[in-house]
Amino acid sequence: MKAMILAAGYGERLWPLTADRTKPALPVLGKPLVGYVAEYLAGHGVSEAIVNLHHRPDSVRASLGDGERFGLKLEYIHEPEILGTSGALDNARDFFDDNPFLLVNGKIITDIDLEPAFETHRRTKALATLVLKRNEARERFSIVETRDGLIQRFGGMPQASGDVPLMFTGIQILEPRIFEYIPRGIFSHTTTDVYPQAIARGERVAGHVGEGTWYELSTLKRYLDISRALLKAEGRSLYSGTNSSIAGGAEVRDSILWNDVVIERGATVARSIIGDAVRVESSEHWEDAVVVRAELVAGQTPPAKALKGRQIGDKFVVPLSQ
Repeated sequence: MKAMILAAGYGERLWPLTADRTKPALPVLGKPLVGYVAEYLAGHGVSEAIVNLHHRPDSVRASLGDGERFGLKLEYIHEPEILGTSGALDNARDFFDDNPFLLVNGKIITDIDLEPAFETHRRTKALATLVLKRNEARERFSIVETRDGLIQRFGGMPQASGDVPLMFTGIQILEPRIFEYIPRGIFSHTTTDVYPQAIARGERVAGHVGEGTWYELSTLKRYLDISRALLKAEGRSLYSGTNSSIAGGAEVRDSILWNDVVIERGATVARSIIGDAVRVESSEHWEDAVVVRAELVAGQTPPAKALKGRQIGDKFVVPLSQ
């Protein structure tokens, strides 16, 4: 089976962590985020995948390599201009054959079993099957409306009351004839430009409600919260990367330390993300913050969707309580 991993996004809301890499290349407990996706696909029978690249493409290539350590063979395709989910497929259509394939967002971590989704796909004879989940927490993900297991439309944001809404996980099973509905050579999205037209022409687009854990890392707060949830599942509350050190007398809790971080005696770090090669001095106390080296973001204009931060000494600090 073949698959495509979408890894071309900017990661604006994850800046400044994305100042020197793209979102899928962010380390999550020492593994690149997109590496979780590659392993997930390999675990469900995918032998080959293609990865689309745009923003800081070398960071993804360095994270994944040829895919061997994640259990599958990888190819890459560059987008000089961002093309959207279905535009990316159009750009890579020569990679696929006459068999069903998977399209997966490169910013998720999940253990949803795909075999029942494939059963749904075969049973409904669908053009596409989207893996959905119940949005119990009513997070701000678009509602997917279904009837008798088939998708009717993509709606707005969840309301505070009423039935538990369904949301899209970013995992799709597609038939090769999906390319008949994808416009050639232009930006397009499956959920706005492809599926509505296909449904209007009588195609079946199924919705399979999956069970299991699913995380989407799109903001700094979600990155920290999800990293902490993964740590909690392992019985830990702190991650310390390669060559990082915490001096005796320092207080560090509920935090993520990237590589080559030094925490001096007397320093305090709580519920924070400390970027590569940051030295937290004995007089410093960081709580609910993202801290990176100021030189990392020097000369960069913060993206429009980024949280506001400021330079403090040799560090750039973004408060998470905004």
